[in-house]
Amino acid sequence: MNIPNILTLFRIALIPVIAVVFYLPWQHAHLASAIIFMVAAGTDWLDGYLARKLDQSTPLGAFLDPVADKLMVAIALVLLTEEQTTFWFTLPAMIIIGREIVISALREWMAELGERASVAVSYIGKVKTAMQMFSITVLLAFGSVDNDFLLGVGYCALYLAAALTLWSMVQYLKAAMPSLRKS
Repeated sequence: MNIPNILTLFRIALIPVIAVVFYLPWQHAHLASAIIFMVAAGTDWLDGYLARKLDQSTPLGAFLDPVADKLMVAIALVLLTEEQTTFWFTLPAMIIIGREIVISALREWMAELGERASVAVSYIGKVKTAMQMFSITVLLAFGSVDNDFLLGVGYCALYLAAALTLWSMVQYLKAAMPSLRKS
């Protein structure tokens, strides 16, 4: 167990806290859940930085880090879907969650073929994750507030995250296609 892995486990432990706080009967519950989400998202950057800087990358960390990210995003989107009960919110949420499932399955399959490196995390994947974290933070904090501007910022960021999500999925599928055709 090292510092990056502890940070990843901390991020996973914060996920149910985000959900519980989101539902608290308190005026500032949504803002508090957004702050907790933001702290958890910050540990995503920090654990990766420390793993590289301290040369503490481990197979456990390589497995847990993307799992933690996917759990955070999927659970936060489910929470928000209950509140943002429109097709215009559900569509990007479905795209983001669906892509995460497809790419996780693709990575697993590619690992079985010994081709895991061909679907390694790319720069666009990192930008996509950052945009998802930003949009979800804004929507958690201001999705229930009567402020069209802030809600609009959250929706625009979510749609940009969904577009980046689709783009990165296409990139991963292109990279995997030669191996998939062989099998």
